[in-house]
Amino acid sequence: MIIREIKTSDAEKFVYLTQQVEGSSEYMLWEAGERNIQPEQQEKIIESIEENETSTIFVAETDNVLVGYLMAIGSNARRKHSAYIVIGIVENYRGQGVGRKLFKELEQWASNHNIHRLELTVVARNEAGLALYKKIGFEIEGTKKHSLFIEDEFVDEFYMAKLL
Repeated sequence: MIIREIKTSDAEKFVYLTQQVEGSSEYMLWEAGERNIQPEQQEKIIESIEENETSTIFVAETDNVLVGYLMAIGSNARRKHSAYIVIGIVENYRGQGVGRKLFKELEQWASNHNIHRLELTVVARNEAGLALYKKIGFEIEGTKKHSLFIEDEFVDEFYMAKLL
């Protein structure tokens, strides 16, 4: 498995990857079929991320197929030292260390880009996600009550962060 930064030529594969992840995870912000991004639009998004010094997308690739991603969206002004994280892994590759590998690569990138704070939100009942984030050093900083509406019920999210 290779962990690397995304390239504009990955746009079509990345669209497919996000569709797979959103179609198989009850904890992503978007549900299956809700996001309708075309490869041309995704390519422009990737280009804008490449131009932003405090943002990146890492992908996990095996046999020329993308199986996971980790997005770091940087901030500006007094928050330019922080990045918001979104991670997604194809169902068949969850629990196999892909997330840890993506975060390891991200932390190295962050240290080279003056990023001091990584932050994310996670559905409070997402036990696997919580376990991963805690294992790699993230701490819960607060709770967003009734933040999302999943399967006909309101669910909480935790704010989590890791200082580098």
